[in-house]
Amino acid sequence: MTKATKLLTALPQPQRDRLMGLAHEVSFPEDCRIFEAGGDADRFWVIRSGAVSLDQQVTPERRVKVAGLGAGDLLGWSWLFPPYRWDFGAEAFSPVRTYEFEAGAVLVLCEEDPQLGMSLIRLVAEILAHRLEVTRGRLLEAYQMQRRTW
Repeated sequence: MTKATKLLTALPQPQRDRLMGLAHEVSFPEDCRIFEAGGDADRFWVIRSGAVSLDQQVTPERRVKVAGLGAGDLLGWSWLFPPYRWDFGAEAFSPVRTYEFEAGAVLVLCEEDPQLGMSLIRLVAEILAHRLEVTRGRLLEAYQMQRRTW
């Protein structure tokens, strides 16, 4: 399994500085719902400290945790792809401090600086590929455990 990419540290310094010019510091208390699946994906965050749980609603009463995120991790990628709706929900598992980015402003910056745009898209793709690999591993483990009970 590969190491997770940290968005801000993976960007070259000049591109990071341009992106950080759009950042706002935002905090979420423990147990705060940050966003819900199906909601408007109009921003994203880079976690500075704390832990966030990504989840999927499987029944009206039950959510299943699909991933845990921590310091340096990208929270939210649906802002980059139509229809710009969250695919998962997110909840602060502990007090969380983040850098928040408005998607529209970042997309304008990417159009103005195509090199930054390409770097950002590649990094988000790398992050998504890593998360897919981790999820695949978890599903295989769950399947193997289930088979043992048959």
